[in-house]
Amino acid sequence: MRLIKDSSPRILVIWAMLLIAGLVALSLGRWSLAFVSFATLALSLLPPLLAARWSLVLPLPYLVFTTFFFFASIFLGEAFDFYERLWWWDLALHGSAAVGFGLTGFLFVFMLFEGDRFAAPPSAIAFITFCVAMMVGAMWEVFEFTMDTTFGLNMQKSGLDDTMADLVLNAIGGLIASLTGYVYLVRNTAGLLGMGLSEFIHMNQRLYQKYKHRLKK
Repeated sequence: MRLIKDSSPRILVIWAMLLIAGLVALSLGRWSLAFVSFATLALSLLPPLLAARWSLVLPLPYLVFTTFFFFASIFLGEAFDFYERLWWWDLALHGSAAVGFGLTGFLFVFMLFEGDRFAAPPSAIAFITFCVAMMVGAMWEVFEFTMDTTFGLNMQKSGLDDTMADLVLNAIGGLIASLTGYVYLVRNTAGLLGMGLSEFIHMNQRLYQKYKHRLKK
């Protein structure tokens, strides 16, 4: 109930659409569409469920981003063939996802140090952030390969060329995220993306005790 209560109306609409689409597809015997619908719904629910399990508070923009990303990449991309209709669809999704997962990696690494900016050089934390973004990007490529070979989808499109282009975009997005994290550690601000980092840290201060104490001084 808390998960539903704290969610944006737009997110609830997407979840409802996915549920209805999956049920209708099942009734019509369209198994692939039903699978895509329920898979998208499950992945969209995963971040808030994990956050609740680990007692984390997710900023609404983060929840909106993850929900729209899974909806746009799996449901619109596969069920409605947006990857073929819009040439930039795959590029935009992979680039934005790399930035988002990179920032998530920064928050996780920073949390391991309890928000202590001096426990490791900012450059080292930024490097780990880049590595996390690349790791998640590589895992997504494995996921696409698995979906294509197991369920007959076409997420990889042109195969090797598509995979390598996606990894290059992951590297660019990861670099943006790591630079954002570096600047944030050095200057306590980093533009719009830095505001997102500050919001998450502020909402989960118990995980960043040393950084919170520094801000109070």
